[in-house]
Amino acid sequence: MKRNTAMKWRSLAVWITLPICMIHSCREGSVGEPLYRNVVVIISDDHSFRSVGCYGNPGIRTPNIDRLAAGGVRFANAYASAPICSASRQSLLTGKYPHATGVNLLFTPFNDEMNYTVAEHLQAHGIATAMIGKTHWNDWVYYSYWDRWPRFGFDTVITSADWQDHLQKNPPSPIPEGIPTRANTPHEDGIPWQKNAQMLPEPCRDSESLGTFLAESAARFIREHAEDRFFLWVAFHEPHAPFSFPLEYAGKYDPSGVPLPQGGPEDQRWVPEIFRDLTDQQKRGIIASYYTSVEYMDKNVGVILDELEATGADDRTLVVYLSDQGYLLNEHDRFEKHTMWAESIKAPFIMNGRGLKPGTVIGNVVEFIDLAPTLVEAMGVEPVPEAQGKSLLPVIDGETDQATEYAFAEYLEDNMAMVASQKWKYVFTTGKRDLGLGYATGYGPSGVVHMLYDLERDPRETTNLAYQPEYSALVDSLQSVMLDRFMTTHPLARYVPSGLNMTGKLIWFCEPGDVGEEPGGALQRIFESEASRTTR
Repeated sequence: MKRNTAMKWRSLAVWITLPICMIHSCREGSVGEPLYRNVVVIISDDHSFRSVGCYGNPGIRTPNIDRLAAGGVRFANAYASAPICSASRQSLLTGKYPHATGVNLLFTPFNDEMNYTVAEHLQAHGIATAMIGKTHWNDWVYYSYWDRWPRFGFDTVITSADWQDHLQKNPPSPIPEGIPTRANTPHEDGIPWQKNAQMLPEPCRDSESLGTFLAESAARFIREHAEDRFFLWVAFHEPHAPFSFPLEYAGKYDPSGVPLPQGGPEDQRWVPEIFRDLTDQQKRGIIASYYTSVEYMDKNVGVILDELEATGADDRTLVVYLSDQGYLLNEHDRFEKHTMWAESIKAPFIMNGRGLKPGTVIGNVVEFIDLAPTLVEAMGVEPVPEAQGKSLLPVIDGETDQATEYAFAEYLEDNMAMVASQKWKYVFTTGKRDLGLGYATGYGPSGVVHMLYDLERDPRETTNLAYQPEYSALVDSLQSVMLDRFMTTHPLARYVPSGLNMTGKLIWFCEPGDVGEEPGGALQRIFESEASRTTR
């Protein structure tokens, strides 16, 4: 039995026997009721905050995300817990840092026995829960060995596999000949193809596409649970590479009109080999495809918002839009996440609901581990056990200036961690190996590297101050902040060797201890050979 089972039933008993006003001190609305009856979280994949209209980009069309911000709260300094999908998503679901969930690497299976998700917590309080879209639970690693597949607290789970089943039962209409798509265009399998520099659509119409299927599934869930309290998590695949979009969206952006950021001299040591031969034309094509994928995804955000309005649920629902992390669009001369630069580790984060002051912008540093505590408080439920984040409602209400002074993030595939305030960012890496997941620089391991950026004077993070003597005391201070975050949140902190100095302890914490994508190596998928499976 899961160790959290008894705790779940105790929580349920509290909910049944105590009036809500004893659990939740209401901030507005009628006394004794939760702030919101329902919550809808919409999460995209690799969406840069610089590629949203309401975050200051006039060249991209995101009307539905923008209307959420116009009617609610936009966080301008929201940090993901990791610049990699699996670690970030499971951190969001639990309110814990990746090292506390046990998921630091790309293909590490999410362990249901050692984690308690916000969905499980709300489910235990009688709230209907649904996960629609990308999960990245990596339960497929044990595909042949499950007696019971984990669901992590979600009553309803709909993924791309359900879309494939839908297409089997409802074959899509044929695509007219002569229309170039990613299915019929000759190509070499390099970065220009992987990032869709040719700006090619998928061989499908909007009405038959995956993103639209997920959005319509979410709308159906809202209709079917109009009389229930519900928690809906919708995870779109866009705009993750290859920056997909259906036929109707082809040609939406002229590549000559998109911005093309440039890296600086300090970036060159860290640019992966795979990006060095890209031409400006290819780079602009990649960015145009990315923008197109974002616009397509934004349309599907609108499908969900329209359904909330049509059912009248919008007045009692808190809607959250965010991405699992950001993405570099030639900032620092690369097209990826996997770094601690702002465009990668920060992401759009918006909340919209009754009682929130329209058009509010909060510049305080916030962390994505704060999401789960915020949602349960908004729904009138006691805090999620073991969550390491804090509810953001006091920040939104102006009861406190900030949730935290420093955001913390880690990317242990490259043995890297970060702390950042509004003024300073410090990044530490052991440099034990060249960059992983196919992004090697070719220069080999760097060894220990410290990076310090003045975010007020140098918001594009072009000048590393860490090795200038006048900043040595500040580097030491920020190292202490980073080490304290590890020591107070890491489940193995008690085992850090006491004889290590500050840098040694950071090295100890930055070595991943989980499995899945082996550090710097190939994915380990197979536990038995075909021969052993067929002969037993």
